[in-house]
Amino acid sequence: MRNALIYLIMLLCMLPLSAQEADTVAVQEADSVEALPKGRLIPVKGAFLQQLQERDSVLVADQLLYGFQLDGVLEGTQLLLPGLPEEQDDKLMYLSPWVIDTVKVTKQGKGLPRLMDLKGSVRISSFEEGLYELPQIVVGKMNADGVMDTLVFDPMRLDVRTMPVDTATFVPHDIKGQIRYPVTFAEILPWLVLFCICVMLIILIIYLIIRRRRRNDPAFMHKDPAHIVALRKLDAYRGSKFWAPDKQKAFYSGITDALREYISERYGIGAMEMTTAEIFDEMKATDAPKELLMETKELFDRADFVKFAKYVASDEDNASALPVAVRFVTETYKTDVEEEVSKKEGGDE
Repeated sequence: MRNALIYLIMLLCMLPLSAQEADTVAVQEADSVEALPKGRLIPVKGAFLQQLQERDSVLVADQLLYGFQLDGVLEGTQLLLPGLPEEQDDKLMYLSPWVIDTVKVTKQGKGLPRLMDLKGSVRISSFEEGLYELPQIVVGKMNADGVMDTLVFDPMRLDVRTMPVDTATFVPHDIKGQIRYPVTFAEILPWLVLFCICVMLIILIIYLIIRRRRRNDPAFMHKDPAHIVALRKLDAYRGSKFWAPDKQKAFYSGITDALREYISERYGIGAMEMTTAEIFDEMKATDAPKELLMETKELFDRADFVKFAKYVASDEDNASALPVAVRFVTETYKTDVEEEVSKKEGGDE
C-alpha cells in the first residue's frame, strides 16, 4: 500500500522533464509508473539547499540550488526525476529545470562498470518573506537489471527574510554616499613624475626644432669675414699643378669666382651675375686703388680668354695670377680696416 502511494505521487509529479545527461547515466521520462518494474522504496540522505549568494541568511529574491546527491551510481543507471509545477507564484519559484552534474567518476577495474557521484539540482527563489517547507524530492532509479528503486530524500526548510528596519524610527536608512578618501602623496607621485618627463620631452623637441631652423637660417649662421673666405679659397690653388693646358680653365675659374664673391660681399656689387667690364665699371666708384683695379682687370680678361676662347696662358701669366688675386683681397681689406680705425679715432677725439 505504501509503495503504491509513492508511485502515485511520482505519477502526479512526472511532467515533461528537462535535465542534463550526466556522463553515461540516462535521464528519461516515463509514460506511466505501471510500465516500470516494481522496486524498493528507499529513504536516503543527500538533499541539499545551497545559496548562490554567500550570505549569513537568505533574503528575498536570493537564488538557491535545491537538489540531491547520489554517490556510487553504477554506469548505465537510468534516473527518473520529478516534474516542476506549471503554475508558480511569488512565494516559491522554480527558475531552471533539473540539471544533473557528474561530480566524480571512479574506475572499478577492467570489465566492471564505473562508479559515479552525481548531483542533481534545480534553481529556486522566493519573493515573499516566510518559512517554506520545500517539496520532498522523489527520484526513480532504474538499475542495470531493470529494477526500479524509488529514492526518497528528506525535505528541507527555506527561511526567507527581508532587510531589517530600524525599530527606533521605523524609517529605512537611505543609501550611503560613496566614501571619498584623501589623496596621498604616494598616489600623486607617479603622475607628477610622468608630467615632468612629458614637459622635458616637449622642451627638448622644441629646442631641437629651433636649433635645426637656425642652422639653415642665414641670420643665425656664423660667417667668416669676406676676406678670410676669399683667401681660404685662393689658397687651394697654390702650386703649379693647375698650370697644365687642360687644367687652366678650372684654375682661372676658381680664382675669379673667389674674387667675384669677395667683391659682392665687400662692396655690395652683384659681381656673380656681371661681366668683367660691368664689374670694373662699378668698381671705379669705390676706394680701391686704380693700379690694383687695372691689374685685377687684366687677370679677369685673361681668365675670360682661357674659359671662352680656349687661350693657353704662359707659365709666367699663371705664376702671377694667384699673387694678383691675393694682393687685391689684402689691400682692399686693409683699406677698409684703416677707414674703420680712422673713424674710431675721430670719434674718440
